Formats: sequence, structure tokens, C-alpha cells
Amino acid sequence: MAATTPRVLRLLALLQDRSYTGRELADRLEITERTVRNDISRLRELGYPVHAERGAVGGYRLGRGATMPPLLLDDDEAVAVALSIAVAADGSLAVSDLGDQLTRALRKIEQILPKRLQRKVSALHDATEIGPATTGSREPDAPVATGILTTLADAVRRTTAVTVDDDVELEPYRLINWQRRWYLVAYSMRTHAWEAIPVARLTSATAGKRVFAPRRLPDDDLVAFVMRHIATTGWLVHARVTVLAPAETVIARINPAVGVVEPVDDHSCVLHTGADAMETIAIYLSMLMMDFRVDGPPELVAHLRTLARRYTESIAP
Repeated sequence: MAATTPRVLRLLALLQDRSYTGRELADRLEITERTVRNDISRLRELGYPVHAERGAVGGYRLGRGATMPPLLLDDDEAVAVALSIAVAADGSLAVSDLGDQLTRALRKIEQILPKRLQRKVSALHDATEIGPATTGSREPDAPVATGILTTLADAVRRTTAVTVDDDVELEPYRLINWQRRWYLVAYSMRTHAWEAIPVARLTSATAGKRVFAPRRLPDDDLVAFVMRHIATTGWLVHARVTVLAPAETVIARINPAVGVVEPVDDHSCVLHTGADAMETIAIYLSMLMMDFRVDGPPELVAHLRTLARRYTESIAP
């Protein structure tokens, strides 16, 4: 039989997950149901609100108390919580008065994390930069596997190559988090060029043993490098739009990832923009609050004509 204190902690961890019958708890902990009842009593004496329900679907469950009890997390849960707090603390939540609380919470979690887990969290935090805040329409989330993210972050910290997907070797330099999406700035040994790779598109990442010598970066500002990449090649659909306003006026109006602006003359410029859906580009253009002409693609022109008809018909004569 397990020692009392570790056993009670295991019991508490189980109850934080879901409801269990006395028999289920006894089987999981390899003890008798009488010992389960005694351990439940110990938890209640310590202030944990353990509720018991009778019947065929009854059992024990942890209720809400007057104070917050300690959370018992497994390795994956602890890393997930710490990583989420670390990213949010860097400004991705856009909530002005949470910064100090998030920093304190992260410090407490990192203090008690085993070293093997602490390395994962600190590597990702140190390897990541946050993209600029945005307003208005946001693209759908692009979920990333935690294992891939932590592998890339560790490789950035140790300056070791990684192999992704179809045996493509990369030299990873930085992770950029923007609009709840992740991008890896890396030098590809396949193309022998710098790339900003959407991490969500990677299906695997394996740490290599080759330590690489740092190369000259493609830009002193890697966030700006990623933003330009997203604007020109990083979207599923792209458009070319002539905006009837000076280039500096348009640049001041848009986010760097929304598009690249090229001046034409003192009164007009060309905007190369993109998104993961044609409808999103239409929203971006309406938010410009400037006159424009769509040069392509034809699908965007057709979509705008449909919107124009709908808006016109929605106005009562």
C-alpha cells in the first residue's frame, strides 16, 4: 500500500479530473474502499470540498471551495499552462491590466517545474518574438502541436539543425507568434534561402545533432521579415489593388502583414495584399476607407460586385 501522503495527493489529482466511484478509486490506487473513504475524510479535514453522490451513477467529485486548492498537473498539462501564460504575458491577449498577474503566475509555475519541463518552457519563451497587435478582422486560428513547437524552440536555443516533414533540414533562428499563429524564421538547406515557415503546416520536427554557425540574418528585424513574407506569399489568396491615395497614407493605415505598398505617384499606390479567404480581403479593403481599384484576381472583383449589389439593395428607396 502506498504511503498515506503520496496516496492522498494521487487521490486529489484524480478528483480534479472527473467524478469517480469508490470502487474506481480503490482500483486506481490499489487500496480498499474503506481506505478510500478514510482518505476522502482527510481531504475534507484539509479543506477540500469533496462531494459524495449516491446511486448507480454516483461517486466522489471535487466541488468548489471558498479558496482555490493547489492544482495537480501532469507533465503535458504543466507545460501547456506555462506556455500559454508565457505567450499571453508577452502581449498576445491585448488585455491591459493582466501583465503583472501573468508574470507572477508564470514565475510561480516555473519555480516548481522539474528542470526537464522548465527547459521546454524557457526555450520557447526565449526563442519567441510577438508580432504587432492588430485590429479588425482576424484570420482563423492555425493550431500547432506542442511537441513540434518545443522541438523547434530547443533547436533555436542550442543552434542545432532540425529535420521537418519530407527530410528538409533547417537551421532555425527565431519563432514569431502573430495573431495566434506561429512562424519559424529558418535557413533552408534545400533551397539555400531564408524562409518564414508557418509552423502549423509542419507535420513533424526532429532534432538533429549538427550545430550550425549563425549566418547573417535576412533582416535586423525578424518580425518585420515575417510580416513581409506573410503579406506577399504567406496567404492562400492574394490580390493586387490600386489605392487612390499616397503610399505613406496607406502604409500608416494598414498592418505590415496585411500588405506591401508600392508608390505609383503622389496620389496613388499599389497594395499587394492577401488572406486565407477572399472574403477577408474584401473586409480589409472596406476598412481602408479610401478609394481603390482591384487589379486582380477576377474572383475578388466578382465578390466585390456581389457585395455592392447586396449593399445597394439593402438600402430602402
